[in-house]
Amino acid sequence: MDNIEDLRIIELFFERNEQAVTETEAKYGKLCHSIAFNILNNKEDAEECVNDSYAAIWNAIPPTRPNSLGSFVCKITRNISLKRLEFLMREKRRSAVLPLTEFEELLPDERYAPNAKDEDVGKLISAFLRTQKTDARKVFIGRYFLFESVKDIAKRYSFTESKVKNMLLRTRNKLKDYLIKEGVEI
Repeated sequence: MDNIEDLRIIELFFERNEQAVTETEAKYGKLCHSIAFNILNNKEDAEECVNDSYAAIWNAIPPTRPNSLGSFVCKITRNISLKRLEFLMREKRRSAVLPLTEFEELLPDERYAPNAKDEDVGKLISAFLRTQKTDARKVFIGRYFLFESVKDIAKRYSFTESKVKNMLLRTRNKLKDYLIKEGVEI
């Protein structure tokens, strides 16, 4: 059902029908606001990024025909929000502690692995996550892609915060081993 609805929305974009944005906002607006706010921790900045996301989606479809509209919308919102955060930090208007600091130890150090491309590492991470148990994958994506707090993840899945932290640690350790095995110099 959702996939059929998403296909209809994508067709509206291809028809350049402004209803596409309205439908996207109705279906994914709450999620987009959550992603933007989790990154920026500011309602006004988050709102601005979500609006910019709808414009970016409008400009991207067509020619792009996403396989998953939800993932496409989330990725655009996330990227715009991260760029906004980078701008705010550069302007010294805000400081941020993102969960990616927990993740840094897994990423290639450009000094030792100058040929490691972000896109290639991203594909390896995606492949790794597909091999993980559903709960571990959802918790990992919630934390490092959607920037949700440990508390919010625990609440959503009825886990303790300690369990979420342990799941994240175990998954990061497994991912580190996987990346090393795949030849990524960490």
